[in-house]
Amino acid sequence: MEIIEKRVKQRKSIIDETAAFSSHLNFKCTSILIGSYARGDFNLWSDIDLLIIGEFKSKNPIERLKSIDLPPGYEAVLLTAEEMEKMKAKNNKFITEALKDGIVLRDDFHLL
Repeated sequence: MEIIEKRVKQRKSIIDETAAFSSHLNFKCTSILIGSYARGDFNLWSDIDLLIIGEFKSKNPIERLKSIDLPPGYEAVLLTAEEMEKMKAKNNKFITEALKDGIVLRDDFHLL
């Protein structure tokens, strides 16, 4: 039982840390924790995966990543609301899984 309690505590800590990071983003966005920490099947080597839907100035994904300061151990997919809606309309597996398993940390767009 001790191992389960430790993992639950670790997951909650990551969720809280990621929610705090998301709350400090200085632009309108919806932030969703995705991947292994959202599902609860994380391991020692898991990174923290975020889907951030925001108002980005650049269409270039690299420029978008440069515009936010991700902490070490984080990976992010940055989309506009329009891009996300197009992917959702096409039943894109990534978006479907993110919306099914993800944990909404911030929802300025009221998408979910």
